[in-house]
Amino acid sequence: MRSKVTIVLLFLNVVLFFYIFNYEEKWKAEQKTLEARRRVLGPEAAAIDSLTRTMRNGPTIKLERRNDTWWLSQPYDWPANANAVSRITNELQFLEHDTSFAVADLAKSGQTLADYGLTDPAITLGFTSAGKAYTLKIGDDTKIGNRLYVLSADGTRIHVVGRSLADTTGMPLDEIRADSIFTVPVFEVRSLNLQAAAPSNLKVRLRRDAAARWSFEAPINARASKSAVEVTINTLNGLKAKNFLEPKDADPERTGLGSPAVRVTLEGNARRETLLLGKPAGATVAAAGEGTLAHTEYFAKVEDKAVAFTVDVPEPLLAVLRTAQEALRDPHVLDFEPDTVTSVVIAAPGQPELTLQKLEAGASGSAGGWQAVVRLPGQVPQTTTADTAIVEDLLQKLRLLSAHDMGKDRPRFVSDAPSAADLEDEGFNRPEREITLNLNTGGGLRGSDPSTQTLQVGISPGQAGQAFARVTSAPFVYRILPDILEQAPASARYFRQRLLRELPDSARITAIKLSDLASGQVYYQVHNEHAVTFEGLSKADQPELALKAGVVLLAQIRTLKAKRFVAETFSTDHADTPQGTQPWRYRLDTDIVFAGGAGDSPNTTSTLYLTERIGGTTLYAGTAEFGGVEFEVTPEMLESIFAFTYAAKNDPGVPTPPEADAAKEKPAAVKPEAGQPAAAPPANPKP
Repeated sequence: MRSKVTIVLLFLNVVLFFYIFNYEEKWKAEQKTLEARRRVLGPEAAAIDSLTRTMRNGPTIKLERRNDTWWLSQPYDWPANANAVSRITNELQFLEHDTSFAVADLAKSGQTLADYGLTDPAITLGFTSAGKAYTLKIGDDTKIGNRLYVLSADGTRIHVVGRSLADTTGMPLDEIRADSIFTVPVFEVRSLNLQAAAPSNLKVRLRRDAAARWSFEAPINARASKSAVEVTINTLNGLKAKNFLEPKDADPERTGLGSPAVRVTLEGNARRETLLLGKPAGATVAAAGEGTLAHTEYFAKVEDKAVAFTVDVPEPLLAVLRTAQEALRDPHVLDFEPDTVTSVVIAAPGQPELTLQKLEAGASGSAGGWQAVVRLPGQVPQTTTADTAIVEDLLQKLRLLSAHDMGKDRPRFVSDAPSAADLEDEGFNRPEREITLNLNTGGGLRGSDPSTQTLQVGISPGQAGQAFARVTSAPFVYRILPDILEQAPASARYFRQRLLRELPDSARITAIKLSDLASGQVYYQVHNEHAVTFEGLSKADQPELALKAGVVLLAQIRTLKAKRFVAETFSTDHADTPQGTQPWRYRLDTDIVFAGGAGDSPNTTSTLYLTERIGGTTLYAGTAEFGGVEFEVTPEMLESIFAFTYAAKNDPGVPTPPEADAAKEKPAAVKPEAGQPAAAPPANPKP
């Protein structure tokens, strides 16, 4: 019994679902039919290819579709605003009436089309679709309901529609036309051409190659600045047509468009657009505030169009257009990528030639890096490990070396075709520096670039504070700042590896002692038979500043670095510094035990000789280690040394520890507790 009931219920459900499905399909079809009946226009509105709008009190406007782009063809030829045209076509395509009635029934009620404003309509819309022409007339407003009367395209029915139709199709001309002058986007532009009027008649042509790099083709062959060119093109694309002139007001003599002051052309993919700028149409307007630019309104026209208009041109853009040969030029002297450099040769008058060679990873067990090589006549080449960071910094400075702007009377691009006399006057007969870059095969940014580039830097005796640069493979002379001479000395010492020592983790420092060479006064002394550690120093019974200074000093000793080298020799008598001969004042001794050392006795004692602090920021050190060298210490080591020496000598308000008293005998060493250093606590130094 239950099975029969279940079967019956299932059957009824199937019947019910079948009924609902058929009813819904029928309802949808009826809705579509009803919707289609309410539509004023049929499928012809979906493929409109031209529009003509005639107004009772207004100009006639004609729009045409050209290659999927809408254009105004009347009252003048100009690109249309795509959004505005889309609003009009969508309004027509989805136009629906609230009600409609037949024109044939008007006579029965004694009415005519004139009673609805359809004899002389406010707006007449003519459009073509699929080769057929259609006309839609928009008449008066309805008495109530804020609606409009519209005569159908076949003239048989009057529709009552929403007022949005008149608002959309009745847009003013300045909203229907596009205000952009150039339509070629920056990524499509292949060339930029500029031409000035007489008397200069200067023609500038720039072209972009396949690698998206810009270069001048006229008036010279030179690299152009990619960023400057593309910013200029973007600014040109941002220009907007302001006011369109009536033909009677567009006299070529009045506007200056008969002989334009500037002609700008952008060439893209199979299209070319040229803007002509004539005379100023108004005074220059100053910048109104932050983010705004001063501008001047000019008469203008597009070369292949008859209509003239005005355009606001920003003053910076005008300056670029007038001086494009310099403003758009690449100011960089050299053209290379640092990672393609295999060696650098630096030559200076009266000095041996220096070569910086890049080492390949894995060669002779090397992990890569650079080495400095000095070759003296009749001697074996002297090789020194170079500091990779210093060499890479030099390459970056060379890559960024640019012409420097020093004013109108001192152009940064000095000459594009210098004479022999000019080169001599600029110091190139005996350049202060000659730097040769050897690159990988095809290492330049262009595949045709040579594998070697040689930079010459000259100094003119009569022009202090500036230098001149040229690449031997090109005729151009650039004005630069002389800083590159200090950043590229022909000295192996300048490029020497700054890291002198980096103790392995297994190495132990068991004692540190800072003393006065003349008096024997001890400023700082710490000892631990096992190891002096950061943790032990930080917990010692000393003033806070002394604790911090001790920790920093320990770190500097373990990783000993030079800020720069001042001499490749070492003397225990004095330091040879840029300031002249300086006496050694302090001595820093460090006992170091390396892994495998015998018992607790140190394997070696490292000794640094130190000068007084010079000029507030400089302290020199020397050592017989590392082949004998003198160098300027890092700021961190300088401050840690100064923390101890200053407190002992110059702070009368702090008592001097007994160990620092030169008149007393050196105290006996104090055996430290496990893990703690024994130190002679210095007075608390001033910050």
